[in-house]
Amino acid sequence: MKNNKKGGKKILSKIFMGLIMIFFYSPIIYTIVFSFNDSKSLTKWKGFSLYWYEKMFQNEDMLNSIFYTIVIALLATLISTIIGTIAAIGLSKSNKFIKLFVERVNDLPIMNPEIVTAIGLLMFFSVLGINKGFTSMLLAHIMFCTPYVMLSVTPKLRSLDPNLADACMDLGATPWQALIKVIVPQIMPGIISGALIAFTMSFDDFIISYFVTGNGINNISIMVYTMSKRVNPSINALSTVIIFMITIVLVLINVIPIIIEKSKKGE
Repeated sequence: MKNNKKGGKKILSKIFMGLIMIFFYSPIIYTIVFSFNDSKSLTKWKGFSLYWYEKMFQNEDMLNSIFYTIVIALLATLISTIIGTIAAIGLSKSNKFIKLFVERVNDLPIMNPEIVTAIGLLMFFSVLGINKGFTSMLLAHIMFCTPYVMLSVTPKLRSLDPNLADACMDLGATPWQALIKVIVPQIMPGIISGALIAFTMSFDDFIISYFVTGNGINNISIMVYTMSKRVNPSINALSTVIIFMITIVLVLINVIPIIIEKSKKGE
């Protein structure tokens, strides 16, 4: 009798999980399928076609939005990863008060509603006289990506022996050699994870980007928002491209740490 009850609960839990998966992923599947629709209709299927992808790649504004999205995401990821890693290493050697203070400040951009951060950045750039455009968007992305890098790197630093750097220098290594050849390789999984998270956050950001952009500089999220105001099936093609890119990054986030761990065990 107990086995029957357990079996019934397992079946119900699987059905429940299946319904949740359908609820979350059916809009994504719907978007991908209708990006290949041969009609302007967003609800009726008329046949398979790549017409809307052709229209997308012929649209200069869409191509520019893809270009700016990738360039800003790559630059923001690179710069925020360097800043976040250096900051995390510096904090690991700081006194308790400074460490706690900076960690609480670092949490603010993550816990703050994005609309508040966006308005704050808009006012900040206005006070400094920075024209809204590529530079303002890049600086904003670096600002909100850096805390995620620090959050990813800090646990790896805490897991290290605090005397590791001193031991390296006792054996003749310079502080720079101890950092580059010993500390950084040990925390590399955290650095890579932080960089991938930063890239994802920058790539699909809309609210902050919308407030700090200008001079015709749009990323994909802003372009999709603009296109959603009128019926344009090219939005499905552009959204599918976004889904495809984000999926690749998410796969890398999960696969790269596993590969690194396996390579270390192989050594």
